[in-house]
Amino acid sequence: MEVYIYVCSVVLFLTSSSNGNFLKPGNLALSHEKRLIKDLIDTYKEAGVTGRPVKNSSEPISLKYGLGLVQILRLDEKNQVLTIRAWNRLIWTDYLLSWNSSDYGGVSEVRVPAKDIWRPDLVLYNYADDRLSEFRDALCVVSENGEVLWIPTSIFKSACSIDITNFPFDSQICHLKFGSWSYDGLKLDIDFYQDSPHISLTDYVPSNEWDVLAHPGRKNVIFYPCCTQPFPDLTFTVVIKRQVAFYNYILILPCVLLSLLTMILFWLPPESAAKMQLGMNIFVAFFLLLLLLTDNTPPAAAAIPLIGAYYCLNMIMITLSTFLAVIVIHLYFRGPRTNKVPYWIKRIVLVGLARVVFMTNYVPKDKPPSQFETDPRIRKELKKIKAHEMKYNKYQPRELSSLTDSPCTYRVNQPNANNHNNHTHTSKNSIKENVDQSPDLSPIHLYQSLESDVKEIRRFIKTLIYKQRAQESLEKVRGEWRAVALVLDRTFFCLYTISIVVSLATMFPRGT
Repeated sequence: MEVYIYVCSVVLFLTSSSNGNFLKPGNLALSHEKRLIKDLIDTYKEAGVTGRPVKNSSEPISLKYGLGLVQILRLDEKNQVLTIRAWNRLIWTDYLLSWNSSDYGGVSEVRVPAKDIWRPDLVLYNYADDRLSEFRDALCVVSENGEVLWIPTSIFKSACSIDITNFPFDSQICHLKFGSWSYDGLKLDIDFYQDSPHISLTDYVPSNEWDVLAHPGRKNVIFYPCCTQPFPDLTFTVVIKRQVAFYNYILILPCVLLSLLTMILFWLPPESAAKMQLGMNIFVAFFLLLLLLTDNTPPAAAAIPLIGAYYCLNMIMITLSTFLAVIVIHLYFRGPRTNKVPYWIKRIVLVGLARVVFMTNYVPKDKPPSQFETDPRIRKELKKIKAHEMKYNKYQPRELSSLTDSPCTYRVNQPNANNHNNHTHTSKNSIKENVDQSPDLSPIHLYQSLESDVKEIRRFIKTLIYKQRAQESLEKVRGEWRAVALVLDRTFFCLYTISIVVSLATMFPRGT
């Protein structure tokens, strides 16, 4: 009976062994998958992880690699570093990891730790990171034919040359170059996963700042001077474009509004003190925007952004407008304190520029210059002329000798020609008596008084006419200087408007 029980126990043990149900210490049964994994790892421990898993050392290992973009984390323009989160897909064949599925209960696929098997030393060539490992821990999927599929996640930081010429309407082109660090193409041949030469966007999460325009890839085979063997690599290119909605409100809109304020400077009257104050305030505002721009761009860039050049252009134009405003104010208040407007200034400004800027009302008419305008000595003498007061006494006659020589005496005595001498003597005596008695009733005295009044009036009227003409001449000179100032102000306004329109047309279409 005891022998029967012993035989049955042995048969039962052998039966369970043939089915793969091993009993370990602790009464745990190993499945076919665990037994297979244990056997594979034990085999690798015996063979060693170091070294390519090939039967012939001249035989290359074919590696298929694919990159799947998950998210664009950041593009650091100042440090010129692109940070992305991606999935890596690597496939290669390892004969040490092959088995017969019939020996393990039909198990054709298992997962093994990546650290316990050989892995290709695939790295990012243009890395900009201080980490020692770029791939996260992930299990390898091993098939019965020895094919290994490894899909680790990674955060890559690659060096990227930033072109900020069209910032914030810029598009950046960044490259990610992958290849074996130590194996050449005769030892490890690398190619695209599933023959797909591009970055996969199946699991891509759209970015709030960048739009992906293109994502191609290409295989390069490079021969370095040190070695005769080829070194293949896979270079993936990411073309991204910046979304400008944020920068439209931060940089573009304030710039346009300040440009409009700068145009208002030229519409203020030249004598206004607010013209200078507004110009300086706008200059400070553009300077603050320029400081804000420098915080978002690399400081040692090969090219400056167009918007930065636009800011500098506005600052230059504001400086020139302020400087020219001083000139305009000086010309406006210059007036007759100095000489008249030179002829060449009239020809250039009042004749040429006035027609160009549609200010034809300031074009001088073709009139011959008067003597007051051409001769500066007359203008100086006229300033000294003062109107004399008509101080005289109509009751005080002039000398009687002058009165007797007057033609009136002959007209009075003309009716009696025979008694010419007697009557003349009598007339003289009567005149003397009449003058002494009542001078205001004398016809001759009235005539002389009237003649003196007319002369004084004529002299006074002539002086007034000279004064008026001189004043008109000075007003004309003052008006010419004011016209020069206004025409120059309008010319500067047109030049500023043209420069702003050209600069905006140069900057904005590149972002379309």
